[in-house]
Amino acid sequence: MKRTALLLFCCLLQAAFSFAQQKPNIVIILSDDHAFQAISAYGSKVAHTPNIDRIAQQGVIFNRGYVTNSICGPSRAVILTGKYSHKNGFKDNDNSRFEGSQDSFAKQLQQNGYQTAWVGKWHLGTKPQGFDFWQILPGQGNYYNPDFIMMDSSKERREGYATNLIEDIAEDWLDQRDSSRPFCLVIGHKATHRAWEPDTADLNLYDNVQFPLPHNFYDNYANRPAATGQDMSIEKTMTLDYDLKMPGKNSRGNTARMNAAQKARYNAYYDSVAADFSRRDLSGNALTEWKYQRYMRDYLACAASLDRNIGRTLDYLDQHGLRDNTIVIYLSDQGFYLGEHGWFDKRFMYEESFRTPMMMRYPGVIKPGSQSDAMVMNLDIAPTLLEAAGAAIPPAMQGQSILPVLKKGKGREAMYYHYYENGTHSVSPHFGVRTERYKLIRFYERSDAWELYDLKKDPREVNNLFGRKGYEKITAKLKAELTSLIRRYEDTQAETLL
Repeated sequence: MKRTALLLFCCLLQAAFSFAQQKPNIVIILSDDHAFQAISAYGSKVAHTPNIDRIAQQGVIFNRGYVTNSICGPSRAVILTGKYSHKNGFKDNDNSRFEGSQDSFAKQLQQNGYQTAWVGKWHLGTKPQGFDFWQILPGQGNYYNPDFIMMDSSKERREGYATNLIEDIAEDWLDQRDSSRPFCLVIGHKATHRAWEPDTADLNLYDNVQFPLPHNFYDNYANRPAATGQDMSIEKTMTLDYDLKMPGKNSRGNTARMNAAQKARYNAYYDSVAADFSRRDLSGNALTEWKYQRYMRDYLACAASLDRNIGRTLDYLDQHGLRDNTIVIYLSDQGFYLGEHGWFDKRFMYEESFRTPMMMRYPGVIKPGSQSDAMVMNLDIAPTLLEAAGAAIPPAMQGQSILPVLKKGKGREAMYYHYYENGTHSVSPHFGVRTERYKLIRFYERSDAWELYDLKKDPREVNNLFGRKGYEKITAKLKAELTSLIRRYEDTQAETLL
């Protein structure tokens, strides 16, 4: 009898272990300010991202992935909770702190047997909750020899380049996890956030590339008061010293954290650039275009280490037999301007910042090399992970799982967006709706204005059609769609501004 009971217990234990391993592991790689235009899988002819491309080649690339609020902290809160900013409480970087006691996909996964971890950039103002392990950068963190906040609230400085160090910590945690249980790991990279500091190994990677100016680089913002009032232009806002590391009051302050070898290589490179710049004695458009070329070289060189370390993540999964049962998702916290409209940064509901790179590898479920044109959002990450893990999706989550979309090929017919921050870069708060063809935006506070775009005829969004004769019916239809979404997502503030 005892032997029978023991055998039964062993069988149940083995069955439980087998069931746990059937649940997919999850790795989310989240970058900062990485533009889809800077990824070769999205068609870039100048950026080289072979490892990010691997995820797309081995899974699905979303050609129309979007965010609910194009700014880093709020985007992370949306990904965690599956709720819009007005529901999760983290609306902007200036005045918000994340309420960690609320539900999240991490907490739900924990309740379903998962080990959970977050390493790298967090930027939500409070300690992570729902994670068995975390080591995070304070605030934005530093590129060189960064501090990390440990789980006991102490700070520890690590020598090296942030992107490499974040990957090191992620792999260390994977080495020490309980291999009998499924895991969810979020790798939050600082790259490619301003001021686009490349690893010393990548400093001159793009020096011989001449980047073509975007078609609307010299946008005059006609009939668009919110665009006129912004302070995020390459011409006027991008600084020679802080952003582009030329001599000046705020030049190369990050070198204070560097060791002698890092500082020597870094200064030697930018001293050479500065000497060449001084000889040119540029002004006007020539100066603006030089700044653009310099910006692109630093930005893409910074992205090179991001891509290389994503390769390390994928190699780790391959080498440890984890590839076939691990979901890998790559996305940025939002898009970014690479000279479109003459800008850098994000925030606006225009495509370059509203749209984010997003791709997903799920062996046995997603056919390698798939392309999806369905409209999906970062709001959908949380419910997608829970469905994949066999966990119930809490009713409070406002996103929808992407897995049925991949089977049926049909995503949203319309997407709702709301940006709140009313300070940095002087971008007016706004909300709006995007459909297959059109986009309607309502600006408020700094600018009291509406904008309407026909994305088929005007994909670069320079021709505001709002109030134009002949567009009355489409405007009324879009306003009705916008009102419907506002009520569906219970954005009471927006409803008062219609």
